[in-house]
Amino acid sequence: MALALAEGEQAGDDVPIGAVVVDADGQVIGRGHNEREETGDPTAHAEILAIRSAAEHVGEWRLTGCTLVVTLEPCTMCAGAIVLARLDRVVFAAYDEKAGAVGSLWDVVRDRRLNHRPEVVSGVMADEAGARLRDFFNGHRS
Repeated sequence: MALALAEGEQAGDDVPIGAVVVDADGQVIGRGHNEREETGDPTAHAEILAIRSAAEHVGEWRLTGCTLVVTLEPCTMCAGAIVLARLDRVVFAAYDEKAGAVGSLWDVVRDRRLNHRPEVVSGVMADEAGARLRDFFNGHRS
């Protein structure tokens, strides 16, 4: 999670969310941080960029055996991408009560109607991630 938090610090003017994908050996094979403001791309969430980077690294779309680590609970778009990429596990820090789709508002990744359901680990370094998000939004509201 420390690597994902550090990745989030590179988000510039965007919400400081970072993500990494690690393979079965624990090696980082993908990284991403929010780039929506920088690129004008509404899909440029940290998770999507990390998943794309990992898929490019392994040379295919299936990320079986891999884990996505992200600083905020994924939204519905990112939760869908996690399922479609066949990631084995998603680890996140802070819950997103407004848009979270991995247990708080929705639970897309564990929906029994889907053909793939990754393991979910939540709350890892949640205090640190939550503090960074609060600091960011407090700075943008003043």
